Amino acid sequence: MKYDVNVELKNRSEEYNFGDVAKQANGAAWVKSGDTVILATIVIDETEVVKDNFLPLTVQYIEKTYAAGKIPGGFFKRETKPSDFETLTSRIVDRSLRPLFPKGFGHPTQITIMVFSVDKETDLQVLALNAASAALYVSDIDVNTSVSAVRAAKVDGELVLNPTLSQLKNSTLDLYLSGTKDDLLMIEMRSLGSNSVDSSLVLDPLMDPTLSAPVITTHISNALGEDELINIFEQTEKVLFESNAKYEDSFRAFKKDTLSIEYKAHVLNEEMVSFVRDNHMSDIKSAMNQMAKSERSTALRQLRKRILVTQEHWEEVELKDAIEKVKKEQVRAQILNDRVRADGRALNEVRPISISTNVLPAAHSSCLFTRGQTQALVVLTMGGPKDAQMYESLTDSGTQNENFMVHYNFPGFSVGEASPIMGTKRRELGHGNLAKRALEPIMDLDGQTVRLVSEILESNGSSSMATVCGGYMALRAADIDTSDTVAGIAMGMVSEGDNYAILSDIMGLEDHDGDMDFKVTGSKDGITAMQMDIKLGGISLDVLKEALYQAKEGRSHIIDIMLEAEQKIEFNDGVLPSTDFFHIDPSFIGEIIGQAGKTIREMIEKFEVAIDIDKKDGKVKITGKSKTGVADAREHIEGIVNTPKVAKIKYEVGDKYPGKVKKIVDFGAFIELPDGTDGLLHISKISDQRVDKVSDVLSEGEEISVEILEFKGNKISLGRCH
Repeated sequence: MKYDVNVELKNRSEEYNFGDVAKQANGAAWVKSGDTVILATIVIDETEVVKDNFLPLTVQYIEKTYAAGKIPGGFFKRETKPSDFETLTSRIVDRSLRPLFPKGFGHPTQITIMVFSVDKETDLQVLALNAASAALYVSDIDVNTSVSAVRAAKVDGELVLNPTLSQLKNSTLDLYLSGTKDDLLMIEMRSLGSNSVDSSLVLDPLMDPTLSAPVITTHISNALGEDELINIFEQTEKVLFESNAKYEDSFRAFKKDTLSIEYKAHVLNEEMVSFVRDNHMSDIKSAMNQMAKSERSTALRQLRKRILVTQEHWEEVELKDAIEKVKKEQVRAQILNDRVRADGRALNEVRPISISTNVLPAAHSSCLFTRGQTQALVVLTMGGPKDAQMYESLTDSGTQNENFMVHYNFPGFSVGEASPIMGTKRRELGHGNLAKRALEPIMDLDGQTVRLVSEILESNGSSSMATVCGGYMALRAADIDTSDTVAGIAMGMVSEGDNYAILSDIMGLEDHDGDMDFKVTGSKDGITAMQMDIKLGGISLDVLKEALYQAKEGRSHIIDIMLEAEQKIEFNDGVLPSTDFFHIDPSFIGEIIGQAGKTIREMIEKFEVAIDIDKKDGKVKITGKSKTGVADAREHIEGIVNTPKVAKIKYEVGDKYPGKVKKIVDFGAFIELPDGTDGLLHISKISDQRVDKVSDVLSEGEEISVEILEFKGNKISLGRCH
């Protein structure tokens, strides 16, 4: 394949071919980056024009398993329905490119992005948008602006732009920006958790009878502060703008002649607009006060009917547009000029919130979260490792397990619509994914599987943020530990020239008639996830910073209410599974399992629990339907561990014996003494020199000389003889 253009970007390069494939499409781009090859095409239906005030654009991102040398798993050996990743990537491309189309463009349009070859380091979401934008730019559609994406990561405290997938896995930040050479259009951001061991707290379990394993501190939440995030935006935005300038310069020579097509004739009837302004402003304001979408639509429809009684020659469709224009003007003017919103709230005021937990007695946990006229019932179910969702991505070598799931459902009755409940829509998948990204950084499930399902019962503004708040409360109502309290808030903006107003906790009316939809989740200290779509062609970082701090104020207010509700939680003890984790000396695992598994089977039946033991490090997990059963099972296991083994030799401090390395663990090695008794050779006692990794100096089965250093109960501490 001959490539027409090579574009050098920050930390990566892309090669483009514009004329050799998919020649019957309106626009096509064959793109190669590393060993990844993507084809993006755009086709419009020139014969049909949709008269509705809507752009009929469909984006499909499709992965082919042959791209990674794989055959689809399962019974059917052909790609079937899109994966979640494919659907979410399609949404990202759609949201980024939709603003580019000319006003009045009504032709059904299909953008198809196909992955033909893939390497394990390429960011497919970035490349998919860049390829689709290139195909649109060189097409015969009247679009003369490039949109591209830049991803930012934070690896070992350093900002990395356009990271490889390996770098992203080790990052504490995942930030995806898209925009033009002049404007930032979309933001997707999440903080990523990381686990670390504090070596200063790794203690010898044999020196302290209260310890059965090294103490491991887990640092999960990496919520990002507002100032740091703005600084990252500044650096990433600069690269984004420069990249688009390169694209336009490189692609301009390959652009086709602009197609002569019909645009929707959408001209407002100014006579009707003036009539509504002069005679029915009180009716418009009354309809604005009908906060629910269904109630407001009914009020405006009744107004149209009343006007048409006296103005029989008017077309209802034109009158509907005129009323909508006056309503939008009034909503925006009241906010900008009077600094008061349609429901009477101040710009930074959050609607009343009520929280009820464990309203479903047979569920593991639940929360009914209500904010104004938005209501989410979030239900939690706990499971074990086998309940995890299996999936396989194109760039992974094998099957992966997802042990935290958030499923969001938006039935029509939540907005007063008489529509059947069908399959999961793209919007539902996207909102569930946003809530998952918000909550994931504060959790350490340690082998458990958790599924949150959010049923939206009523919606008037940001049900996804209600899902975040209700999801956190459901976690706490299930007695699941979190590293911080997380809430979410939807922000909006209305702007005319230099005059603007930032709105906290927007409702549906303000989302529809405003200029920005900006969702922010996090703790009182920082942000865990965010999503932003801008309708007016960009936003300055100064305004964005102001919006972030106003969001922090609103988030803190919501968190205070959630913390108060958390104190009143009553657990569903009858149905809530209980889980306990602890460590034992691995040398006792044989006694716990018993001959042919007899002992552990008896415990499982007697206490009605499931017991998982890691033979390598002695980690024990007990799960059961009642806390009492779990506690009794742990007590029984600890009784076995604390029962002294009968020693055939009477050991004394200072005695030296030959021993065999029986088991190597992170904090040392268990040594089998001559009579079969086990002792611990701590990592600090292996050598006169510092030892970072036990397996570097000892191997299982190796015979060494040891000295008895100390007895602690039935446990023996050893030192190595040199």
